[in-house]
Amino acid sequence: MLILRQEVFRAVRRFFRREGFIEVETPLRLRAPAPERHIDHVGCGEFFLQASPELHMKRLLCAGYDRIFQICKCFRNGERSDLHLPEFTMLEWYQACADYRLLMEQTEALIRFIRRETAGNETVFFRDGRIDLALPFYKIQLADAFQEIAGSDMEEALSEDRFEETLCFSVEPGLEKDRPVFLHGYPLAHTPLAKSVPGRPGEAQRFELYLGGIEICNGYTELTDPALQTIRFKEENTARVRSGRTEIPLPERFLADMHTMPEASGCALGLDRLVMVLADTPSIDDVVAFVPEEE
Repeated sequence: MLILRQEVFRAVRRFFRREGFIEVETPLRLRAPAPERHIDHVGCGEFFLQASPELHMKRLLCAGYDRIFQICKCFRNGERSDLHLPEFTMLEWYQACADYRLLMEQTEALIRFIRRETAGNETVFFRDGRIDLALPFYKIQLADAFQEIAGSDMEEALSEDRFEETLCFSVEPGLEKDRPVFLHGYPLAHTPLAKSVPGRPGEAQRFELYLGGIEICNGYTELTDPALQTIRFKEENTARVRSGRTEIPLPERFLADMHTMPEASGCALGLDRLVMVLADTPSIDDVVAFVPEEE
């Protein structure tokens, strides 16, 4: 497993260097992470351990670094299962002058490249099934997936506060398993750092990629308006307090830098989960050297 991990990481670096990206490092400790209603941050003295390198990487975009990627550790409280670790490895990349549709094409190319580089083919066997990466990755609107798979109206699920429950327990298990699937068109209320779809103000320019029914990555066209981003962050804090979570200080330096932020897209990909699927193993525990219970 550790050898496969190493080869996946090497393939990631080869892909992005070929595409003209530079690898960056950003701080693990943040004074103010992005306030998001469903994330429980890990405290570290007066700082927080990052749940994502997103804010610092976007600040590098603002400084003129238009193609960047990073492999790093991220931390979240309250996340532990066969698919979750409280400390996990993330790949994130950002590029200027690109939207979420171009990002989907790039993500598709990345997954194929990694498989070819590590196994010499475009076929993945996972959970007694076969995923054919040579097929065009399937794209489906989230609202259509709710209707076709779960027999549920997405807007009703949102209004009745059962969106996440329906997505996790009804939609995701019914997704195609023989080829990768892009779900796109997420509710803007669940994507505070993304732009909305032109003409559809309640829909975010966002996608998630599933391999064998497992969510692998999350990408979107970045919001670049600092005033609107401030409003979104305040709304997220209000939702956090309403659900019993603590309020998160606003990331003022990030918001100040947003005044020079270019049009851009970004994606976060869970490398532990990707290795888990490529290795055809039932638990994320199998693809890391140590799990929390062994500390």
